[in-house]
Amino acid sequence: MSPAKNDRDLAIETSDLVKTFGATRALDGVDLAVPRGSVYGLLGANGAGKTTAVRVLATLLRPDGGRARVFGHDVRREPDAVRSRVGLTGQYASVDEDLTGTENLVLLGRLIGYGRKAARERGALLLEAFGLSGAADRRVADYSGGMRRRIDIAASILNTPDLLFLDEPTTGLDPRSRGHVWDIVRGVVAHGTTVLLTTQYLEEADRLADLIAVVDRGRIIAEGAPGELKASVGAGSVHLRLRDADRREDARKLLGRALRVPVATGTDPVALTARLDAEGDTAERASRALAELAAAGIVVDDFSLGRPSLDQVFLTLTGRRAEAGEKAA
Repeated sequence: MSPAKNDRDLAIETSDLVKTFGATRALDGVDLAVPRGSVYGLLGANGAGKTTAVRVLATLLRPDGGRARVFGHDVRREPDAVRSRVGLTGQYASVDEDLTGTENLVLLGRLIGYGRKAARERGALLLEAFGLSGAADRRVADYSGGMRRRIDIAASILNTPDLLFLDEPTTGLDPRSRGHVWDIVRGVVAHGTTVLLTTQYLEEADRLADLIAVVDRGRIIAEGAPGELKASVGAGSVHLRLRDADRREDARKLLGRALRVPVATGTDPVALTARLDAEGDTAERASRALAELAAAGIVVDDFSLGRPSLDQVFLTLTGRRAEAGEKAA
């Protein structure tokens, strides 16, 4: 963990947080320290406990053990104080599909205390900022998936929260719409809001999060900046394809000796992969290995040397991909 210097630097602080549903421990001793003004990503497969953590922190679920504080307020003893400082966008749109974009934002603005004029002005400002002015008078039922997510996030920041929970905000969106949502998140953070983002998309966590906690079966199994997590699984990886499948075993042994790491084979009969550790110059080691393969008469048709990805981090830590999983929790 990489805690902030003191409690005043933290938007969220939890200690040994537990939430159970029958025999299932959805949260199994979660410790979090989320710095103010950051994007903190909870990365995990469906069922890992990400949504449960958000619901507890947003005071929608009562924890069964441990402690959780949001801006110093205990989520059990001071729920109203917590709710006054947070906004929440869940996995599914929470606005009224029978109302227009403007009607939704004005209604919600009135509910949180804006006067009629102020609610309309605030709604119009957000519709413009989120690129929805042209659809302001259309029913939300007629919006595209990306537009619905944008109006949903707009609704969650009507009162400019100090902390915004985004629970898998881009699930089901096409790449262009996902990019629009990412731009919105960056804009929100630029204006001082802290964001807790849950996602099962590796690219999303990599693009947005300052810190990432990898969640698996209700526990945090790793935490750090994206670059730190990638470095934890090695300096890079070598991928190559041979011309002759009959030489794969010879190539595997030779490559392993040259790189001094295990070499993996898969279902592709001409493919080999090796993950490099951080010792020495990885490019030099890979070049030497290629030269030795050539000297042995083993022809390589394709070769690549890549940096570790968050996908490799997740696979190394959990043994499966982040998008895999069971029932969401």
